[in-house]
Amino acid sequence: MLSKPATMLLGLIYEKPLNAYEIIKLLNYMNVKWWFNIADSTVYSTLKTLERKEFITGSTEKVGNMPDRTVYSLSEKGKNEFTDTLKASILQFNYDTNIFSIAAFFLDIFTPDEKQKLLQERLAFLQKYRTGIENQINPLWESEVSTVHSANVKRMLDLVDAEITGTERLLEAV
Repeated sequence: MLSKPATMLLGLIYEKPLNAYEIIKLLNYMNVKWWFNIADSTVYSTLKTLERKEFITGSTEKVGNMPDRTVYSLSEKGKNEFTDTLKASILQFNYDTNIFSIAAFFLDIFTPDEKQKLLQERLAFLQKYRTGIENQINPLWESEVSTVHSANVKRMLDLVDAEITGTERLLEAV
């Protein structure tokens, strides 16, 4: 499975070949920094790693008097890894919600039927996860743990509820 920065960059390159500067501009335009802080230096180092792993290929272009620039395209290996990572990110729950947020940005790489199936599977998984947490909360358990522990478990329930709501919203959109 790809890292969060690698997933984000492959998703942008999946849509069209880009150079590092264009990727940074796109991330700024998308206001990604407000929910997932990815530094410019991370963009450059991640691109080099993706190229070394043969997930992307770089071709040098010359535009006017500007310095040469490397434009990156997704390889078949990269497309497969990206798709596998998106599916895995959709079909799991992680308290680091950025993992799913990044995957949700690129849902449109799937057909409408695939999107619906993946999101329905995610919803079913989240509902089971919620039930598991909910089953833990009972008067006997609450009498045996600290109030902070109890409040934290209920906070976890709130986070799962938010993911359920968000997944339902995405399902309505597809």
